[in-house]
Amino acid sequence: MSKPVVTFERSLRWPKRPEGEVIWMHASSTERYMALCDVGNRLKSQRPDLSVLVTWDRSIINRPSVDGCDLGAGPAPDDTSADVRIFLDHWQPDLCIWSGGDLRRTLMRQLSERQVDTLLVDIDASELPDRASRWLPDQRRRLLDRFADIMTPSDAAKSQLLRLGVSPERIQRTDPLRVSSTPPGCNNDELAHMQTTLGSRPIWFASQTGLKDLPTILAAHRSVLPLLHRLLLVIAIHDEQDLGAARDTILASGLQLADWDSGEEPDEYTQVLLSSAEDSGLWYRLSPLCLLSGSLNPRSPSQNPLDAAALGSAILHGPGLGPHAALFQRLTEAGAAQQVDGADDLAQGVLSLSAPDRAAEMALAGWQIVTEGAGMTDHLLERVQDLLDKREDRYESP
Repeated sequence: MSKPVVTFERSLRWPKRPEGEVIWMHASSTERYMALCDVGNRLKSQRPDLSVLVTWDRSIINRPSVDGCDLGAGPAPDDTSADVRIFLDHWQPDLCIWSGGDLRRTLMRQLSERQVDTLLVDIDASELPDRASRWLPDQRRRLLDRFADIMTPSDAAKSQLLRLGVSPERIQRTDPLRVSSTPPGCNNDELAHMQTTLGSRPIWFASQTGLKDLPTILAAHRSVLPLLHRLLLVIAIHDEQDLGAARDTILASGLQLADWDSGEEPDEYTQVLLSSAEDSGLWYRLSPLCLLSGSLNPRSPSQNPLDAAALGSAILHGPGLGPHAALFQRLTEAGAAQQVDGADDLAQGVLSLSAPDRAAEMALAGWQIVTEGAGMTDHLLERVQDLLDKREDRYESP
């Protein structure tokens, strides 16, 4: 659970620096913020005593609530000697990961003087610093030489860095920095049992469903049943306390219900299977089509669509994309996701994607989005581990 966020002030209203290693990560966009916290989460599973400090660009107003970043220190310190010194004296980071541009000469100089390795990641050609003045010596190489490694997804950025004289050994052409997925697991025995029980029956899954979403989802299902009479709808309720009310609503609709949490299993006559969210990993794996119900409300915070994509589901979603808007856009452009508005549109989406070849095509496109940043994440994790191990050895040496 993240600690309370505090803004950067010279009055030092930050939390106390935790014991152990601290990695400072700076995000220049919401998507990079989410991706870096994901990296932090993975690093902490490998280094239990590690804490992750995060700062962000002032343009990021509404940050998503994600795991992985323990300490929020607000925007990065202004690039003055005093502000940078106060920040670094307090947090004493063991390593810094800086994503994107807005590179800061004073900050990078002080990090270098303190022998704190800094990685520059996911920087594009448009984010590289401009020359301050054509009449003064070009200081950009000195700034860029402060970084242990520079990782860029751009051929243009790599070429520009080489022209500036940055050593080729420190420039790495990588995939973009992306949020990765750690999808929920499931009981393999239950999965095998339900695969046998359901056989070839068509299924669609409504994940993270709230009570207000139920009427829309049930109306869409009723519209499709005359054309796909064996279609089974699995509903995972977001809040376990709403399971009783959800059961009453489904029964009142006249649809045949099986309550999974009560031990009931679907038979040939079951039209709706009700479950709690803790079994979502099972239903993602069984359902070729998934509705991200948390997105039906335009003002909802939505949910990460990568879990569904990683587990082989074609994705339907509403207009409430929240902090995951960039992810949804990439999935839509790749043909892995489709937006629906209202019960009629949802029914049409379910009907059109009930064809196995269409759902499989979308699922494949989704998998390609899920894996597009995996190489970069793995490389970054390996490099961070290497630098932290070397730093540890250096300070333990007599």
